[in-house]
Amino acid sequence: MGSLSSKLKLINKPVGLDIENHKDFDKRISFKKINAIQYLGNNKKKFDLILIKQTIHLFNLKDIKKILTYAYSSLEVGGIILILTLDTKDNEIPTFSLMKQKLNQSFKRDSLIWKKLLKLNIKKSTASFNFKVNIKKNVYLKMIKQRYISTLLNFNSLQISNGINEINLNYKKNILFNDKLKCIIFTKL
Repeated sequence: MGSLSSKLKLINKPVGLDIENHKDFDKRISFKKINAIQYLGNNKKKFDLILIKQTIHLFNLKDIKKILTYAYSSLEVGGIILILTLDTKDNEIPTFSLMKQKLNQSFKRDSLIWKKLLKLNIKKSTASFNFKVNIKKNVYLKMIKQRYISTLLNFNSLQISNGINEINLNYKKNILFNDKLKCIIFTKL
């Protein structure tokens, strides 16, 4: 988001929300350690864009409804909410066996959330994105160790260690894959 902000020469600094404090945050984004419901529920600012990137699945359906209600009321007329999530079909994310199993389980819930979002009575459109990724295996292994994807958050150290060993055996020095995302775009009229 920081590089996009720089490329577009945005007037206002983007606001990022997370319940965790991260050491590696982008200084081009104003990060706030707060959950989305609290922030948007008390927000007085109006935004042109609200981006929810690969996190909507972390909320229950009741909270998703609250977030979208608050986000929609925080938009300028003509503003948009972009919700990006992993494409649950033909996903190519490099995984180890336990990670793949848990990822597939989470995809079932993601599909349900997606269907509910499509039923909302708000002007919407959809899009999909396919990013070609070429990442060094040692970098990807560090990402796994840091639990870069929510599927890994509840894994214990032994499960992560075994997974790293499995990735080491099954993938070459450079890992090539397509990172497939789908997007729903809500527009405020």
